Amino acid sequence: MTTPRTAIVTGAARGIGAAIAHALAADGWSVAVCDLDLGAANATAAELRATHGVAAAGIAVDIADTASVRAAVAEVEAALGPVAALVNNAGIDVIKPFVDSTEDEWDRIIAVNLKGTIGFCRAVLDGMIERNAGRIVSIASDAGRVGSSGEAVYSATKGGVIAFNKTLAREVARYGITVNSVCPGPTETALLAQVAEYSEKLYAGLAKAIPLRRTAQPGDIAPAVAFLLSDGAGYITGQTLSVSGGLTMA
Repeated sequence: MTTPRTAIVTGAARGIGAAIAHALAADGWSVAVCDLDLGAANATAAELRATHGVAAAGIAVDIADTASVRAAVAEVEAALGPVAALVNNAGIDVIKPFVDSTEDEWDRIIAVNLKGTIGFCRAVLDGMIERNAGRIVSIASDAGRVGSSGEAVYSATKGGVIAFNKTLAREVARYGITVNSVCPGPTETALLAQVAEYSEKLYAGLAKAIPLRRTAQPGDIAPAVAFLLSDGAGYITGQTLSVSGGLTMA
């Protein structure tokens, strides 16, 4: 990469998002660390600048709010330049049996995981289309491919993200824009901690069920995203890549 390009990573203050931000910065990207927690986003952006010597900015955004998303994209472009890549990483879940879940919980999970992804894509696409170039990667989940106990609505949103990305990939390919999904398996994040709270037995059984015999670290997910944003992935679009240690092979 001869000149810096700007990537937005949502939910990038910590966890998988922060690992992705570091992987992209190591590849020379300028990175917008977009997160609901501005203080943590600023701290991660400072780490990127200090560690990788790239331009980076913390940007506050509520991805469930379309106006907030559009304002964030405008702020990113003013600070770092045109958005060449978008990584939709931010997501939430509430682990419990579906019959115990509430409508308010459904609405929030759908608003963040599905509407937030759709809204961010829409906010960056006009510029990408105008430039005839762009990369979009959404962090979906194997729960969206095969289901996951205690995560019915979450699984529905992640399945929706996968379907949305496939359709969007078809629509924007003519503009040189690629759209792909990465599906992590069980990864050591705050979300997996919820699984442990929900069922210690379920959590304990995860590593045993994974052929590679361990749950993922955030750093295991980031290289897949970095590759899909790289020049070498220019002919890959509409794909769904599972990064799960072999837990799902469907």
